[in-house]
Amino acid sequence: MKKPELLLPVGNTEAFYAAAEAGADAVYLGLRNFNARGRAKNFAPNQLQSILKEAKQKKLNVYLTLNTLIKNSELPDLLDTLYLISQTSISAVIIQDLGVYYLLSKFFPNIPIHASTQMGFHNSAGADFAHNHKFERIILARELTWSELKRISNKSKIELEIFAHGALCYSFSGSCLFSSYLGGMSANRGLCRQPCRRAFDTGTRSDYIFSLKDNQLLKQLPEIMKLNVSSIKIEGRMKSAEYVYQVAKAYRLAIDHPDRIEEAEKLLNFDMGRQKTSYFMGGSVSDAITHNPFTGISIGQVEDVDNNSITITSSLELTARNRIRVQPANGTDSKAIKLKNENLVQDKNDKQKFHISIENPGFSVGDKVFLIGLGEQRFKNKFALEGKKLQLSMPYKKKQNIIQKIGTSKALKFQQLFIRVDSPAWLRKIYFDKFDFLILKFNKNDLMSMNLSNAYLKKHLSKVIMELPKFIPEQDVDFYKDLCSKFFRAGVSHFMLANISQKNLFPNDHRIALSSNENIYCLNDAAIQFLKEEHFKFHIYPLENDLPNLLSCKDRKGIVPLYFYPELFYSRMPVNLETNSTFSDDTNKYNREIRDGITIVTPQIPVSLLQFKEKLGKHGFRRFLLDLSYQKPSQNTFNRLLKKFHISQAEQPGTSFNFKLGLH
Repeated sequence: MKKPELLLPVGNTEAFYAAAEAGADAVYLGLRNFNARGRAKNFAPNQLQSILKEAKQKKLNVYLTLNTLIKNSELPDLLDTLYLISQTSISAVIIQDLGVYYLLSKFFPNIPIHASTQMGFHNSAGADFAHNHKFERIILARELTWSELKRISNKSKIELEIFAHGALCYSFSGSCLFSSYLGGMSANRGLCRQPCRRAFDTGTRSDYIFSLKDNQLLKQLPEIMKLNVSSIKIEGRMKSAEYVYQVAKAYRLAIDHPDRIEEAEKLLNFDMGRQKTSYFMGGSVSDAITHNPFTGISIGQVEDVDNNSITITSSLELTARNRIRVQPANGTDSKAIKLKNENLVQDKNDKQKFHISIENPGFSVGDKVFLIGLGEQRFKNKFALEGKKLQLSMPYKKKQNIIQKIGTSKALKFQQLFIRVDSPAWLRKIYFDKFDFLILKFNKNDLMSMNLSNAYLKKHLSKVIMELPKFIPEQDVDFYKDLCSKFFRAGVSHFMLANISQKNLFPNDHRIALSSNENIYCLNDAAIQFLKEEHFKFHIYPLENDLPNLLSCKDRKGIVPLYFYPELFYSRMPVNLETNSTFSDDTNKYNREIRDGITIVTPQIPVSLLQFKEKLGKHGFRRFLLDLSYQKPSQNTFNRLLKKFHISQAEQPGTSFNFKLGLH
């Protein structure tokens, strides 16, 4: 049995030394831009060189995260970053954006590439696509079951990496728009505000209905090690060095000595995370939701507050160098406090009470207190070695030459309107002569039972585009291959993909047209150039795009979504709303639907950008999408939206999402 690599997160210098000391085989880290943990400290280029030099001595692989989506204006800075990396001995880069992939594969082919879990590879088609496109490794989705992982492992020729420990997102990674919807802070750009950790009102209660426990696959590790899994990954670049050390020690022990799992499990009692779940890998997700979304060990509450101190109760004895977090009852503005001899006094009469000196604490009686660090171990906070200096910027002419090769500004001379529907009932409410293409976003049963020989429908099959779902579990890969073949034989030759790897479900046949939907992100000209060279017919711009970014791209041939209900959460995890399918926060109301086993959350108010149609037309955009999904099929709705589309008038009520306010 070959031991998998043990891969640890490194968000700061101390964490690097903690990982090395505890037995990591590899670490992953980010520079101060273009990584999915924008709130971590991350590293400067000169620190990267120090890490690489020390890692070489310690025989550690170092993977660099470039796993965010890139806005078009950021391409010059991205090229500087790639040029900088090309001068180093980095083991690989981890990416999400197809534009980053395009630039790496075309202009920096010697840098190994790993596909981030945000790329959404979750089946053997994804593994094959990545292998054929010279990825070295894919990081699989966290939502896989044991049998799915086993089947993918048996079929795959590429290295596989799985998350074994740490925080879980409610939505599939790369498919969450909730944070972006709440204020433009995109999870796909490293700025997630963690909406799944918020309390929502279900009508009968206020609860953390989407907050997942932390992942822990320690007990499953011996079986996982029998598979073709190359790397066991620990989540947590925002976590402390102490966390990195403790978790690394536990998994190192379990990998080296599978008979000592119980001993390793005890080491994780103080990882200061949430309650634990083995999630889908454990066979049941019935207990995966936690009603306590906060990290750390709950030890008590605030008993008294004045201007210079707080008094807390604690179920554990506190000492200097411990770290605690006080969490206000409203769930916001928590504060971490490092305990020192000079600010910590144990009550003489009640050993469970502690007085902590702190100016203007801003807390209230009843606020919860969590232990978030023991502080028992210290690690170096400065690198001992210095690496060679790097050239930080790509030569200007070379950079401009690359930028000029990417993209084209040619515009269409005529307008095309795309309509998307999610139910066969819509087919009786719309008029084919009013639009150019119809995208069918149907569930499995509706697709299977669809009568493609219907005379009315057959007359318009040239306008029909069959759309695939974002998530196709391994057991359904052949089903969708066969279904697409059935549609093709019936006269449908145009298919829309929701994951780039779905291209592998189709034969190389010039009669088949493939297009990409908004889930295959094209925020920049490099990503669009990749789609063009992969022979995609159409591409839909991302839903969380903003107007300045759209205008900054050379491309004018994409489809601009003008009306839609965005899928804020797209999850395999069920959620209990008791008698309701609706819930709310302080400002918005939301709907929850379950389709083909996927929980989908949408806002009750649509995004309407219809008022921008005329302006976009003046800038050369000619392809537009009206998405009628997630609402009751209605001829009146179709006619009203069509009219507003033609006169460039907003639908009310409606929001403009990030289009005006900006994507961050």
